[in-house]
Amino acid sequence: MIHRDWTSAQVVNPKGQGAWSLVCEHASRQIPTDLYGLGLSEAARLSHAAWDIGALDVAQAMSKILDAPLVAGGISRLVYDCNRPLTAADSIPVRSEVYDIPGNAGLTDTQKSERYDLVHTPFHDAIEQVLDGQNSPVLVTIHSFTPVYNGVKRDVELGFLYHRNPVAAQRVLEVEQAKGRFRVALNEPYAASDGVTYTLAKHGEARGLHAIMLEVRNDLIDTPFKAQEMAWHLCQTLTQAFSAPQKEAAV
Repeated sequence: MIHRDWTSAQVVNPKGQGAWSLVCEHASRQIPTDLYGLGLSEAARLSHAAWDIGALDVAQAMSKILDAPLVAGGISRLVYDCNRPLTAADSIPVRSEVYDIPGNAGLTDTQKSERYDLVHTPFHDAIEQVLDGQNSPVLVTIHSFTPVYNGVKRDVELGFLYHRNPVAAQRVLEVEQAKGRFRVALNEPYAASDGVTYTLAKHGEARGLHAIMLEVRNDLIDTPFKAQEMAWHLCQTLTQAFSAPQKEAAV
């Protein structure tokens, strides 16, 4: 049994009046004390495997700049990945890139369901509550990725992902390409086929909203100063791409 000495969702600026709703699923590397660090080394607990490095700093800054509510995860994705359904094999991973996760090995279905109920459910309930209080916002989820993954260097710096409706991602991509500051791509370094657009589908497309997942290479946001700079850049891009977001424009 996991005792509740933590929260799975932190809501920032819940009454924000901007035309945006922000989500940062992998904002935290916290592991509840009852799980004894999942048996991980300190290096693993601090690594990108445990959270999206820099993503929370970017998301919090964007929330302030855009006057947008933000729902941020309060628990490490190694406990439960809030961007995955319980049926996904990596919702409670037993290995993440180079790290084995002993505390996730051999869990029963009951134990997995308990984590789902304690972490996933209140997190997504918080998103629903925020969206219920807004008028057709653009849903933006904020993530970061490593410059090298499984030994392969990633050249892309900013990725814009979508689930089925590409309109939001394409708009943002076009603005970024015109600026020419960063190496950008559509559906990189991941895509819906990798199972990473769960939140977009569950809360964005299910409501007929524009929805986009921002992926930022983490060496561009691994200090508060760099994260603040990136937040300003992304907010300018979003505002330019969606000067007047409309729910009915989604397909």
